[in-house]
Amino acid sequence: MCGAETPALAAAAVDGGADLLELGFPFSDPLADGPVIRRAAERALAAGMRTAACLGVLRETRAAVDVPLIPMTYASLLEAYGWERFAAAASAAGATSLIVADLPAGQRPELKRVQLVAPTSTDARLRVAAAQTDGWLYLVTVAGTTGARADVSPALAGLVERARAVADVPLYAGFGISTPEHARAAGALADGIVVGSRAVEVAEQGPRALREYVAGLREALDR
Repeated sequence: MCGAETPALAAAAVDGGADLLELGFPFSDPLADGPVIRRAAERALAAGMRTAACLGVLRETRAAVDVPLIPMTYASLLEAYGWERFAAAASAAGATSLIVADLPAGQRPELKRVQLVAPTSTDARLRVAAAQTDGWLYLVTVAGTTGARADVSPALAGLVERARAVADVPLYAGFGISTPEHARAAGALADGIVVGSRAVEVAEQGPRALREYVAGLREALDR
Protein backbone atom coordinates (compact mmCIF):
# COMPACT_ATOMS: atom_id res chain seq x y z
CA MET A 1 0.00 0.00 0.00
CA CYS A 2 1.37 3.40 -0.93
CA GLY A 3 3.06 5.31 1.86
CA ALA A 4 6.25 7.10 2.79
CA GLU A 5 8.04 3.78 3.32
CA THR A 6 7.05 2.32 -0.08
CA PRO A 7 10.27 3.13 -2.05
CA ALA A 8 12.47 1.46 0.56
CA LEU A 9 10.16 -1.54 0.80
CA ALA A 10 10.06 -1.81 -2.98
CA ALA A 11 13.86 -1.84 -3.18
CA ALA A 12 13.97 -4.55 -0.52
CA ALA A 13 11.44 -6.69 -2.38
CA VAL A 14 13.43 -6.40 -5.60
CA ASP A 15 16.62 -7.29 -3.74
CA GLY A 16 14.79 -10.38 -2.51
CA GLY A 17 13.91 -11.42 -6.04
CA ALA A 18 10.59 -9.79 -6.96
CA ASP A 19 10.16 -9.46 -10.73
CA LEU A 20 7.39 -6.83 -10.57
CA LEU A 21 5.63 -4.84 -7.89
CA GLU A 22 1.99 -4.01 -7.31
CA LEU A 23 1.38 -0.72 -5.49
CA GLY A 24 -1.95 -0.35 -3.76
CA PHE A 25 -3.76 2.95 -4.21
CA PRO A 26 -6.06 2.90 -1.16
CA PHE A 27 -9.80 2.96 -1.53
CA SER A 28 -12.38 3.27 1.23
CA ASP A 29 -14.40 0.21 0.18
CA PRO A 30 -12.03 -2.36 -1.33
CA LEU A 31 -14.48 -5.14 -2.15
CA ALA A 32 -11.88 -7.64 -3.39
CA ASP A 33 -9.63 -7.29 -0.36
CA GLY A 34 -9.60 -9.11 2.93
CA PRO A 35 -8.87 -7.68 6.39
CA VAL A 36 -5.10 -7.26 6.03
CA ILE A 37 -5.24 -5.07 2.94
CA ARG A 38 -8.37 -3.31 4.18
CA ARG A 39 -6.53 -2.25 7.33
CA ALA A 40 -3.52 -1.16 5.27
CA ALA A 41 -5.81 0.95 3.08
CA GLU A 42 -7.42 2.53 6.15
CA ARG A 43 -4.00 3.43 7.56
CA ALA A 44 -2.88 4.87 4.24
CA LEU A 45 -6.01 7.00 3.92
CA ALA A 46 -5.61 8.20 7.50
CA ALA A 47 -2.05 9.23 6.62
CA GLY A 48 -3.30 11.32 3.70
CA MET A 49 -2.62 8.93 0.85
CA ARG A 50 -5.05 10.29 -1.70
CA THR A 51 -4.57 9.84 -5.44
CA ALA A 52 -2.11 12.69 -5.98
CA ALA A 53 -0.01 11.57 -3.01
CA CYS A 54 0.00 7.98 -4.29
CA LEU A 55 1.16 9.14 -7.70
CA GLY A 56 4.02 10.91 -5.94
CA VAL A 57 4.92 7.68 -4.13
CA LEU A 58 4.80 5.84 -7.45
CA ARG A 59 7.22 8.37 -8.93
CA GLU A 60 9.61 7.98 -5.99
CA THR A 61 9.39 4.20 -6.21
CA ARG A 62 10.18 4.29 -9.92
CA ALA A 63 13.37 6.15 -9.05
CA ALA A 64 14.28 3.40 -6.57
CA VAL A 65 13.68 0.27 -8.69
CA ASP A 66 13.65 -0.71 -12.36
CA VAL A 67 11.13 -3.56 -12.35
CA PRO A 68 7.57 -3.12 -13.66
CA LEU A 69 5.33 -1.14 -11.26
CA ILE A 70 1.59 -1.70 -11.37
CA PRO A 71 -0.84 0.45 -9.37
CA MET A 72 -3.79 -1.57 -8.10
CA THR A 73 -7.03 0.19 -7.21
CA TYR A 74 -10.77 0.35 -7.85
CA ALA A 75 -12.92 1.86 -10.57
CA SER A 76 -14.48 4.52 -8.33
CA LEU A 77 -11.06 6.11 -7.79
CA LEU A 78 -10.52 6.39 -11.54
CA GLU A 79 -14.06 7.65 -12.04
CA ALA A 80 -13.45 10.43 -9.51
CA TYR A 81 -10.01 11.35 -10.83
CA GLY A 82 -10.85 10.90 -14.50
CA TRP A 83 -10.14 7.72 -16.45
CA GLU A 84 -7.84 9.17 -19.08
CA ARG A 85 -6.30 11.60 -16.62
CA PHE A 86 -5.42 8.80 -14.19
CA ALA A 87 -3.98 6.55 -16.88
CA ALA A 88 -1.81 9.39 -18.19
CA ALA A 89 -0.68 10.48 -14.72
CA ALA A 90 0.18 6.93 -13.65
CA SER A 91 2.18 6.33 -16.82
CA ALA A 92 4.04 9.61 -16.38
CA ALA A 93 4.86 8.64 -12.78
CA GLY A 94 6.37 5.34 -13.87
CA ALA A 95 3.54 2.80 -13.96
CA THR A 96 3.97 -0.08 -16.39
CA SER A 97 0.30 -0.99 -16.36
CA LEU A 98 -2.72 -0.93 -14.03
CA ILE A 99 -4.95 -3.33 -12.12
CA VAL A 100 -8.53 -2.21 -11.53
CA ALA A 101 -9.92 -4.96 -9.34
CA ASP A 102 -13.63 -4.35 -9.88
CA LEU A 103 -13.58 -3.43 -13.58
CA PRO A 104 -14.66 -6.50 -15.57
CA ALA A 105 -13.03 -7.50 -18.81
CA GLY A 106 -14.82 -5.90 -21.73
CA GLN A 107 -15.55 -2.66 -19.90
CA ARG A 108 -13.34 0.35 -20.66
CA PRO A 109 -11.33 -1.65 -23.22
CA GLU A 110 -9.33 1.48 -24.03
CA LEU A 111 -7.81 1.40 -20.53
CA LYS A 112 -4.50 -0.46 -20.69
CA ARG A 113 -4.55 -2.84 -17.72
CA VAL A 114 -3.91 -6.36 -16.44
CA GLN A 115 -7.14 -8.35 -16.55
CA LEU A 116 -8.29 -10.64 -13.76
CA VAL A 117 -10.08 -13.95 -14.22
CA ALA A 118 -11.39 -16.43 -11.66
CA PRO A 119 -12.58 -20.04 -11.54
CA THR A 120 -16.10 -18.69 -11.94
CA SER A 121 -15.26 -16.80 -15.16
CA THR A 122 -17.07 -18.08 -18.21
CA ASP A 123 -15.14 -19.23 -21.26
CA ALA A 124 -16.40 -16.16 -23.08
CA ARG A 125 -15.09 -13.87 -20.32
CA LEU A 126 -11.76 -15.69 -20.36
CA ARG A 127 -11.40 -15.06 -24.08
CA VAL A 128 -12.18 -11.36 -23.70
CA ALA A 129 -9.76 -10.99 -20.78
CA ALA A 130 -7.00 -12.85 -22.61
CA ALA A 131 -7.43 -10.67 -25.70
CA GLN A 132 -7.45 -7.39 -23.75
CA THR A 133 -4.96 -8.00 -20.94
CA ASP A 134 -1.75 -6.02 -20.78
CA GLY A 135 1.31 -8.24 -20.59
CA TRP A 136 0.01 -11.05 -18.37
CA LEU A 137 -3.22 -12.52 -17.06
CA TYR A 138 -4.01 -12.43 -13.33
CA LEU A 139 -5.55 -15.71 -12.18
CA VAL A 140 -7.65 -15.19 -9.06
CA THR A 141 -7.37 -18.64 -7.54
CA VAL A 142 -10.39 -18.46 -5.24
CA ALA A 143 -13.86 -16.99 -5.09
CA GLY A 144 -13.68 -14.40 -2.33
CA THR A 145 -11.33 -11.74 -1.03
CA THR A 146 -7.58 -11.55 -0.70
CA GLY A 147 -5.90 -13.14 2.30
CA ALA A 148 -3.77 -16.11 3.31
CA ARG A 149 -5.20 -19.63 3.06
CA ALA A 150 -4.00 -22.97 4.36
CA ASP A 151 -3.49 -24.45 0.90
CA VAL A 152 -3.40 -23.43 -2.74
CA SER A 153 -6.88 -23.57 -4.20
CA PRO A 154 -7.68 -26.86 -5.96
CA ALA A 155 -9.47 -24.76 -8.58
CA LEU A 156 -6.17 -23.32 -9.85
CA ALA A 157 -5.26 -26.28 -12.05
CA GLY A 158 -8.54 -26.11 -13.95
CA LEU A 159 -8.32 -22.35 -14.32
CA VAL A 160 -4.78 -22.58 -15.69
CA GLU A 161 -5.88 -25.21 -18.21
CA ARG A 162 -8.81 -23.09 -19.39
CA ALA A 163 -6.71 -19.91 -19.55
CA ARG A 164 -3.90 -21.54 -21.52
CA ALA A 165 -6.42 -22.64 -24.14
CA VAL A 166 -7.24 -19.03 -24.98
CA ALA A 167 -4.26 -16.93 -23.82
CA ASP A 168 -0.76 -16.57 -25.22
CA VAL A 169 0.49 -14.40 -22.35
CA PRO A 170 2.03 -15.45 -19.02
CA LEU A 171 -0.39 -16.57 -16.31
CA TYR A 172 0.27 -15.34 -12.76
CA ALA A 173 -1.71 -16.81 -9.87
CA GLY A 174 -2.76 -14.74 -6.86
CA PHE A 175 -5.11 -14.61 -3.86
CA GLY A 176 -4.35 -16.97 -0.99
CA ILE A 177 -0.65 -17.52 -1.76
CA SER A 178 1.56 -16.76 1.23
CA THR A 179 4.19 -19.45 1.89
CA PRO A 180 7.12 -20.96 -0.03
CA GLU A 181 5.09 -24.18 -0.24
CA HIS A 182 2.21 -22.28 -1.83
CA ALA A 183 4.64 -20.59 -4.21
CA ARG A 184 6.12 -23.90 -5.31
CA ALA A 185 2.72 -25.52 -5.83
CA ALA A 186 1.22 -22.56 -7.72
CA GLY A 187 4.41 -22.01 -9.71
CA ALA A 188 4.28 -25.60 -10.94
CA LEU A 189 0.97 -24.78 -12.64
CA ALA A 190 1.14 -21.10 -13.54
CA ASP A 191 4.00 -18.96 -14.84
CA GLY A 192 4.35 -16.90 -11.68
CA ILE A 193 2.65 -15.85 -8.47
CA VAL A 194 1.25 -12.68 -6.94
CA VAL A 195 1.51 -12.29 -3.17
CA GLY A 196 -0.41 -9.51 -1.48
CA SER A 197 -1.76 -9.89 2.04
CA ARG A 198 1.16 -11.74 3.57
CA ALA A 199 3.66 -9.38 1.93
CA VAL A 200 1.76 -6.43 3.41
CA GLU A 201 1.92 -8.05 6.85
CA VAL A 202 5.65 -8.74 6.58
CA ALA A 203 6.31 -5.23 5.27
CA GLU A 204 5.07 -3.86 8.59
CA GLN A 205 8.26 -5.34 10.08
CA GLY A 206 10.44 -3.31 7.74
CA PRO A 207 12.54 -3.69 4.57
CA ARG A 208 14.86 -6.39 5.90
CA ALA A 209 11.99 -8.67 6.85
CA LEU A 210 10.34 -8.15 3.48
CA ARG A 211 13.55 -8.87 1.59
CA GLU A 212 14.00 -12.15 3.46
CA TYR A 213 10.37 -13.13 2.93
CA VAL A 214 10.51 -12.49 -0.81
CA ALA A 215 13.82 -14.34 -1.05
CA GLY A 216 12.15 -17.41 0.46
CA LEU A 217 9.41 -17.29 -2.16
CA ARG A 218 11.95 -16.75 -4.93
CA GLU A 219 13.96 -19.77 -3.82
CA ALA A 220 10.85 -21.93 -3.79
CA LEU A 221 9.92 -20.87 -7.31
CA ASP A 222 13.42 -21.40 -8.68
CA ARG A 223 13.89 -24.94 -7.39
